[in-house]
Amino acid sequence: MNPTFLRTIFVTGIGTEVGKTFCSAILVEALKADYWKPIQAGDLHQLDANFVKKVSSNPFIKIHPSRHLLNQAMSPHAAAVLDGVSIELTDFELPITENHLVIEGAGGLMVPLNVQGDLVVDLIQNLKTEVILVVKNYLGSINHTLLSIELLKQRNIKLLGIIFNGDSNEFSESIILSKTGVKCLARIPQLTGHLNEFVVDQAENIRESL
Repeated sequence: MNPTFLRTIFVTGIGTEVGKTFCSAILVEALKADYWKPIQAGDLHQLDANFVKKVSSNPFIKIHPSRHLLNQAMSPHAAAVLDGVSIELTDFELPITENHLVIEGAGGLMVPLNVQGDLVVDLIQNLKTEVILVVKNYLGSINHTLLSIELLKQRNIKLLGIIFNGDSNEFSESIILSKTGVKCLARIPQLTGHLNEFVVDQAENIRESL
């Protein structure tokens, strides 16, 4: 990793509950980066940003405020309607920073942001960022991963690599990597020991891959 080259990385997943926030926290730790979640939907008493800050060993970590905080744990387009909020792609501008920036998306690439049909992948294109894809092994994850990677290729969005999060599955991971040629940045095992120490250890492991 070149310390003089500042990265802006958008962390997305192949679906919900695949560990985007956990992996984002590890990336923030690895790069000593800023963190930004443009849209937080649901559980506003336990913000993802608060978790990232809690597990960081960096006392100077900068958390940029979300553009939209939505009350319902739903797709942003639906949660926004229930909150009486209008979401537009033009709402989002990259935070001003002189540091690396890790951006955590909502759900996967095809999650709708508004009733007009703008998607998370459209937001990524507008922000002109690189992407890291978080993959969790489950029945159907190969299909979801290959479709996600194919979409990124169609949109000419640079994919830095994949993070496999959770229990490893050699059969799934090998076919994904051989079929796509995408780099595996890390395999994050199930949490063991103290959370903060685990994040630091995993950050050290992934740092040289970035």
